[in-house]
Amino acid sequence: MCYSAMVEARYREYLRLLGAEMDLEQFEQVYGQRLTDSSVRIPRAIDRWFDRPESAVEHRIRGHIDAYRTATVTRLETEIFAQRKRLAEAERKLATRATKAASESKRIAGDKISAALARLPLYRGIAPTALDARIFPFHHAPIVLEQAGRRVLRLARYHCRPSGKPPSIDRQYPGLYNARRDNLEKFWRGQFGSAHAVMLIESFFENAERDGRNQILHFVPRPAQPMRVACLYSEWTDPKDGRRLLSFAAVTDEPPAEVAAAGYDRMIVNLAAEAVDRWLAPEGRSAAELQALLDERERPYYAHQVLAA
Repeated sequence: MCYSAMVEARYREYLRLLGAEMDLEQFEQVYGQRLTDSSVRIPRAIDRWFDRPESAVEHRIRGHIDAYRTATVTRLETEIFAQRKRLAEAERKLATRATKAASESKRIAGDKISAALARLPLYRGIAPTALDARIFPFHHAPIVLEQAGRRVLRLARYHCRPSGKPPSIDRQYPGLYNARRDNLEKFWRGQFGSAHAVMLIESFFENAERDGRNQILHFVPRPAQPMRVACLYSEWTDPKDGRRLLSFAAVTDEPPAEVAAAGYDRMIVNLAAEAVDRWLAPEGRSAAELQALLDERERPYYAHQVLAA
C-alpha cells in the first residue's frame, strides 16, 4: 500500500521527465472549487507554482489561492476564539465543582486550540514545512495523462471514484487510492487498458499497526531519484449537477526485499523511464503486454526510517 507520498514539487521536472504541460483551465477549476468545497486539499508546494503568475489564468489561480488562505485564517481565528471561550467556561465550572462533562469540554477545547494554532502558520506565512509536498488519500496531486497524443498535467484526487459509480463508493471502499495489480483486470477493468497516468514522487510512506501501536515508515530511493508511479484514473461526472471529479489510484504490487523485510507486502510500481510512453498510451495493447510493462521498473534500494512508533 501507499497511504502517503511526497509528490514532486518542481513543475519543471514534469516537463523534463514526462514532457507534460499544465492544463491551466483544469487547475483553475479545481482551485476555484477549493474555495467552497472543504474536501479539496492541494499541497502548499503546488500552490507555489503560482507565486509569480504571468498569464491571465495564472493570475486568477493566484487570486483563488490568496482568497483561500485569507478565508482559512479567518476560520481558524474564529475557531480559536470560540474554543478559548469554551475553555474558560469549563475551567470556571471546574473551579466550582469537578464534573466529567466539564473536564471533557476542557480537554476538547484545548486540543482544538492547539490544532488550530499549529495550522495558522501554514496560511499566514510562506516558510516551507515538511508537509508542503506530502499527500494523503483524498488529497489532490498532479498526475500526467495522455489525451489525443498530448501529455497533460492535471490535478486529481488521490482516491479513485470509477466513472458511473455512486459517491458512496468512497466510504464503501476506503482503500481505492491503491489499485492492486492482481485486481486490475477485475475491479479496475474499466480503467486498466484505457485510463493510465503517472504520478511523480520523491518518496513514500507506509502506515501499519504493530503490537497495538502505530508505526510510520518513510521510504526513500537510493540513489535519490524521481519515482514514476504507474496509476489509473477516472473522470467521474455527477449525474445531478454535472460536477466533475478527476481521481486516481496508484498501482501496487509485491515489494522488493528491503520493503518486505520492513514488514510491508505491497508497494507502488515505480516504472522504468523506458516504460512510461507505453504505459501512458495503452490503447491497442493487450492485457498481457500491459501487465508485462509493470515488470519494467526502476530498482533502487529503498532505505527507510521510522517516523512514529
